[in-house]
Amino acid sequence: MSTASSARPKATQQSAAQPEASALALYQQIKDHIARKIQDGSWKAGDRLPSENDLVTQFGMSRMTVNRALRELAEQGRIVRVAGVGSFVAEDKPQSTLLQIANLASEIRQRGHDYRCKVLTVERVSATMEVAAALDMRTGESVFHAVCVHLEDGLPVQLEDRYVNPRVVPQFAQQDFTLLQPSEFLVRNVPFDQVEHVVDAVLPTADQALLLEMDPAQPCLLLTRRTWSRGVPVTMVRCLHPSSRYRLGSRFRADGNPVFE
Repeated sequence: MSTASSARPKATQQSAAQPEASALALYQQIKDHIARKIQDGSWKAGDRLPSENDLVTQFGMSRMTVNRALRELAEQGRIVRVAGVGSFVAEDKPQSTLLQIANLASEIRQRGHDYRCKVLTVERVSATMEVAAALDMRTGESVFHAVCVHLEDGLPVQLEDRYVNPRVVPQFAQQDFTLLQPSEFLVRNVPFDQVEHVVDAVLPTADQALLLEMDPAQPCLLLTRRTWSRGVPVTMVRCLHPSSRYRLGSRFRADGNPVFE
């Protein structure tokens, strides 16, 4: 196991009188520095990062700021922190690609059924720590948030809870999603080159069950999707489906390419 080099000029020492924006810039500076080292292969999986003390000295920032940068990198899965040992570049986790980005409206209409999108919320909010980590933003940074219910013949089949990076899609909140659902709008207008899908079996909350018109004791399929454009996160969406009304699946060739019928 090699140790990641800490050779880098020190940043200017942060004074107590500096505004909070400067502290955020320093915090982002160390986070971006580590991410670049991992991205360009300078630091490989399993390499030990410089210690917190080394980073404090190297960048001239407080331990609290260094800790925040490392914590959010760990939440994003880029590093692993081991108490009493240090921080390490995370191993890549293999994950099979099972799904393409489906056009729900088209799927429903192809079955000869009526499709409708009920838009509940389109707003601009402060990113929580979870959303910020998913979209590689700072906690509290402004982000678009949309909530929709998708219906097939009047019956809810999906509850969509979406966050969108305004730096990539500044016009998102101006759209009429009753005419063009958020997923279809993004696919048409924002080219993406990476997609991540994670599927979980969950129970809905009481509010989610009410919106989906289902028994809260019945299970749901939760599809969490993230997309990137040129390495920049575009959106993170949670699609909740009543398992009695919806299935998720796909068919692939041995080389990983999907089969279209």
